[in-house]
Amino acid sequence: MEHAALPPAGTLARSVHLFRAFLVEQSDPDRFYSVLAADSTREVARFAPLAGADVLDVGGGPGYFANAFLAAGARYLGIEPDAGELTARGHAAANTLRASGLALPLADASIDLCYSSNVLEHVPDPEQMAHEMVRVTRPGGTVYLSWTPWLSPHGGHETGMWHYLGGRRAADRYARRHGHRPKNDFGTSLFVCSVGRMMRWARAVEASGEARIVAVEPRYHPAWARWMVRVPGLREVVAWNAVIVLERL
Repeated sequence: MEHAALPPAGTLARSVHLFRAFLVEQSDPDRFYSVLAADSTREVARFAPLAGADVLDVGGGPGYFANAFLAAGARYLGIEPDAGELTARGHAAANTLRASGLALPLADASIDLCYSSNVLEHVPDPEQMAHEMVRVTRPGGTVYLSWTPWLSPHGGHETGMWHYLGGRRAADRYARRHGHRPKNDFGTSLFVCSVGRMMRWARAVEASGEARIVAVEPRYHPAWARWMVRVPGLREVVAWNAVIVLERL
């Protein structure tokens, strides 16, 4: 997972590299998550130094991101509410707690970097989780939020693009075809979380003086395509995955 093995940051080659990894998410999760974790820590390092930093990963899963942050020199703590995700690789990763992102078991202003990848769309109150991440971050520290907007092509997750006809309808169709409910079941473990909604939250936090907005970007796009996230409506579909970066004040 060395960064040198990744295509240059901000390039179309990087976007293609990530897309190819996405194609094997189900068949080769080790490859997919290792590529994503290495790329993610490099992206985070654009906004905050990782060497020696106290990092909290909200929704850290089975440890792919733990390995990447530790390799970058950070002191890592993961939070994961789902026992199945926590042990998906056979055992829980070191320095990982089972807890909810809606009520983080940490003191105020105790973390240098609070990070979350693809979790906001899985909680019923994403603003509450984001507020918790701001709360535990030290002044001058960084909050890095990344999630899949509902109207993006992957917004329905394993239900495919049937979610455009309605989340519950897509989940029910999946259940009929596969004989079980989807892991990301609309209304239970998958919810609508738009770019516009979280930008409104970020602006309110900035107005309150709690944090400053540093960046709003599409996570996987090349640098020349980042403008798309500034266009209401369009960003909900083409951003694919959105990022909001805040500095705690």
